[in-house]
Amino acid sequence: MPERIVTTDDVQLWSEDLGDPAGPPLLLIAGGNQSSQAWPREFVDLLTAEGLRVIRYDHRDTGRSTVRDFAEHPYGYAELVRDPVAVLDAHGVTAAHVVAMSMGTVMGQLLALDHPERLLSMTLMLGGGLDIDFDGNIERAFNGQPSVDGLPLPQQPLLDALALMSEPAEGRDAVLDLRVRRSKIFSGDKVPFGTEDFRRWEERAADHAGTIAEPVAHHQLASHPRERAVELAEVRVPTQVIQALEDPISPPPHGRHLAGLIPGARLVEIPGMGHALPRSVHAPLAEAITAHTRAAARP
Repeated sequence: MPERIVTTDDVQLWSEDLGDPAGPPLLLIAGGNQSSQAWPREFVDLLTAEGLRVIRYDHRDTGRSTVRDFAEHPYGYAELVRDPVAVLDAHGVTAAHVVAMSMGTVMGQLLALDHPERLLSMTLMLGGGLDIDFDGNIERAFNGQPSVDGLPLPQQPLLDALALMSEPAEGRDAVLDLRVRRSKIFSGDKVPFGTEDFRRWEERAADHAGTIAEPVAHHQLASHPRERAVELAEVRVPTQVIQALEDPISPPPHGRHLAGLIPGARLVEIPGMGHALPRSVHAPLAEAITAHTRAAARP
């Protein structure tokens, strides 16, 4: 489990390299305010079992990467997108298959625009198109306002989860219980959840970071550059979009819309899956990802 500290800009990023060092490299990009531990090790093991060399890292202000006061050290998507490039450089990887989820899907699209030579393929999951006003849509959902882009707004489970996290919780056990309950809301009730799994994963994330305090810096990010969505029509990176059919944050047809922005993008729908990674969806996710990497490797 080679760990490596990557220096970029004025921050340090924690990363680790798993699987066969000679295998096709695959970089995992987590969602907002999530560390590398958002990708359960059990899921990563499915990917490495297929011969992939998996690299995951902590976003700045999460996990074991540099954590600072955002007001004193602000940054935006331009800096966030430089981070995975720096991680690849530090691990000696010229180009990699990239799998990104949630906020990471925005980063993946920007990587395809600004650093296409570093991508062998791209899988985008649990997110939407670069042209979507995510922050505005959450506000509209809260206020009962209609969608302005014709796509569905975030649904009630997201609002329930945000309300849940405002509940008081004292002590490590209470905080972890609250996070597991939030994940259950995001996951929905269409596939088995696995409370014990999520409790263990939340404990790993807290132990990895060395604190029970949850990251919040990415809530303060300025909106991503939606005007750049038109540039996606020129992207030639082999792209796969995974739509979780029960995703309350980017519900269908957000995935189809995103796939439509990138020429040749393939849409894979996973029934029952919400905005979470319970063990019950690991196998179909890993199968879709490995199939896409192999297809991208063919002449």
